[in-house]
Amino acid sequence: MSPKVALITGASRGVGAAVARALAADGDTSIVLNYGSNPEPAQSLIQELNSLRDNNTRSTEKPRFQALKANMADRADIRRLVSQTVQEMGRLDIVVSNVGWTRMTDFANLEEADNEADWDRCFNMNVKSHFFLFQECRKYLEKTQGAFIATASVAGVKPSGSSLPYAVTKAALIHLAKSLAAIAAPNIRVNTVSPGVLLTFLANSKSITGMNVVIDAGFSL
Repeated sequence: MSPKVALITGASRGVGAAVARALAADGDTSIVLNYGSNPEPAQSLIQELNSLRDNNTRSTEKPRFQALKANMADRADIRRLVSQTVQEMGRLDIVVSNVGWTRMTDFANLEEADNEADWDRCFNMNVKSHFFLFQECRKYLEKTQGAFIATASVAGVKPSGSSLPYAVTKAALIHLAKSLAAIAAPNIRVNTVSPGVLLTFLANSKSITGMNVVIDAGFSL
């Protein structure tokens, strides 16, 4: 059995790194880790994933791990990242779209929320980048009947969080994923999640799509 292939964006630290560890521990998934500028955390994570793989491999072929640089705010970089992933790994089964942006503000302060640059950057990173990544991955995920999972936030469900632009654009991301799930069915499953262990479950489930799974982990993205 050959390993599945997962692409995780924003994978060097935090939620992206946790998802990579969970998939590596599962023992049958090759992983491409996307990073934005500093390769050192991604390379350090690869060493950790290699140890997890060696202890848990279930495939006849050993899963491989690779780090690729890409600016997820740049459509050309997104296209190159996906193309390079498929060239290096041969296929694409799982995409964890994990990038996002916010500026820490007082959520209830409308004067702080009245910042056009914040609205534009939040929409670009929290909505558009996920759609563009889906578009570039779509033909590959259709071939493998794969899964596309975007990291949302409880701020997109209940008005809260680090800023009003962030909460609104996370809500937009949840609706985007539900729309993509309806459009891409039955070949691609599309879901959104808050941080938690269910990311691995959703990547492998054959029946769940169009869902936003809220996981109370004591924090939100």
